[in-house]
Amino acid sequence: MTSELNPNKRRQGPAMLRGRSVPQTTTDQRLLDDRGPSDWVHADPWRVLRIQAEFVEGFGLLAEIPEAVSVFGSARTKPGSEEYELAVEIGAKLHDAGYAVITGGGPGIMEAANKGCDDNGGLSVGLGIELPFEQKLNDYIDIGLDFRYFFVRKTMFVKYSQAFIVLPGGFGTLDELFEAITLVQTRKITRFPIVLVGTAFWAGLLDWVKDQMLSSGKISPQDLDLFHLTDDPDEAVRVIVDAHEHQREQLKRERAAQEAAAEQAGDGS
Repeated sequence: MTSELNPNKRRQGPAMLRGRSVPQTTTDQRLLDDRGPSDWVHADPWRVLRIQAEFVEGFGLLAEIPEAVSVFGSARTKPGSEEYELAVEIGAKLHDAGYAVITGGGPGIMEAANKGCDDNGGLSVGLGIELPFEQKLNDYIDIGLDFRYFFVRKTMFVKYSQAFIVLPGGFGTLDELFEAITLVQTRKITRFPIVLVGTAFWAGLLDWVKDQMLSSGKISPQDLDLFHLTDDPDEAVRVIVDAHEHQREQLKRERAAQEAAAEQAGDGS
């Protein structure tokens, strides 16, 4: 990811820093790179408070948003391109299906999905991140929050999304995709839809997953069912809607069975 914006200006959490006030490293770098034998005794307890504050702020801001879908993809995608317009369409269709849209809040695919939702009257959310270069939240966000720590931001994506749609992107997009798949595979989160949009872009990666990971026993055949591949924005949204309807019906059946079991136990006593 690159930026043509001013390198002497940076968002750092809720703060804006310019000129000599811009630190040479990010908050994440200072947390992860410190190797001094006793520095953690003095610095890390204070960092814990800052981390806690980010969690509290995120939970407080997002607690009451409606059902939402996170849309991931490249920040380098240019406005007017086919992929950009596809993300705009997906953002609009997600709103039509009753979902808010959550993105990383930046340009490219993120901006496009926010734009499609916002222009269509939906709730558009952006979760930004402090970077070594300036990357402001895009102009199509109704609720926006800048984070210092990637892991706090990732928690917000997972906690407040009911599905992920992943368009073509770079390393950051792959990180978000595989973290989501891992969490679903290991049942750390309730299984929910993960939709890859762009068959030509994802084909090579999926072939490698099958030819290398699956064939060598690193994953199970059913793991390939953890995501759905399509080029059609209508299909991408329909997969999510159908999955959630199925989940709701399954939940109703489970509750009915529990109530019946409780009633039977009461009659037996």
